[in-house]
Amino acid sequence: MDGPRDRVLFITAGSMGDAVLTSGLLRHFVESEPRASFTVAAGPVAAPLFLDTPRLEQLIALRKRPHSMHWLDLWREVGGRRWKVVIDMRGSGLAYTLWAKRRFVYRSIHQRLGSPPLHKVLEAARTIGCLDRPPSPFLYTSAAREARADELVGPERPILAIAPAATWPPKTWPAERFAQTAVELLGPSGPLAGGRALLTGGPGDGRFCEPIRSALAPSQVIDLMGLDPLTTYACFKRVRLFIGNDSGLMHLAAASGAPTLGLFGPTDDRRYRPWGPRAAFVRGANESGDHEPSFETSGHGVGDMTGLSVASVVRAACDLLERTRDAGAEGGGALP
Repeated sequence: MDGPRDRVLFITAGSMGDAVLTSGLLRHFVESEPRASFTVAAGPVAAPLFLDTPRLEQLIALRKRPHSMHWLDLWREVGGRRWKVVIDMRGSGLAYTLWAKRRFVYRSIHQRLGSPPLHKVLEAARTIGCLDRPPSPFLYTSAAREARADELVGPERPILAIAPAATWPPKTWPAERFAQTAVELLGPSGPLAGGRALLTGGPGDGRFCEPIRSALAPSQVIDLMGLDPLTTYACFKRVRLFIGNDSGLMHLAAASGAPTLGLFGPTDDRRYRPWGPRAAFVRGANESGDHEPSFETSGHGVGDMTGLSVASVVRAACDLLERTRDAGAEGGGALP
């Protein structure tokens, strides 16, 4: 009979995007601690991303409360256990109050003046001392979830996934331009001719998709608006190209291995560009008409999404499709 398992606690972000960008650390410990069971604590939006984690003992949706009382809630859940490893990507300090053999606690380190900021994936890798081989974002999916994704997407290829919404209006490219881009890429002379558009977003994002639905025939549209994020991730493995604003869905697509084109305006692509060899980004012009970022001390630049043309997005999409021809018509596929 097997003895008691070691335990690993992974505390990650509340937002979907930040949780995805740190998810490679969880995979690192799943693979390096084969006898361990895992407890994952994340915000309510991000927690479902980890439902299919191997040897998952507990999944905790950490709901923020006034005066940081949510950390007391979490301590009550996990404080009575002995942990082999605690990874705290929220930098809360909770790890220091727990019995643990090893602790890894995220600390924000200010960059030296004039040095470029570190990408969030590299920040996560630095937390566990793996900057030379940063763990790429990755989520686990069950066989049942993969089968469900096959049903939703269907066998016809190629598929262009589009996520036209964002949580902050200045990050949102006009929906009409997404529609024009879809028509050009899926049209008779486009690189994805004969393909379909997979529309994705949260339950309240349907209005962003109306121009796309209107521009395409009903048979060309796969509507997955409101689908849970982990099944959406599984569906992204089957698409030939993803285009979307800087958002959690963009990071989900890149983590799935799908060729991913991120659209940037006022946010810093140096920290938040989609990560991986099949990813690219394009940004809108700033106030001077220059496409180079000009970031303010707040971390927001002056890039304008309305300065991002359909022609530039189509051109970047075609370049990415050419560069990722190995992905094939069957979709992207998770990277090793």
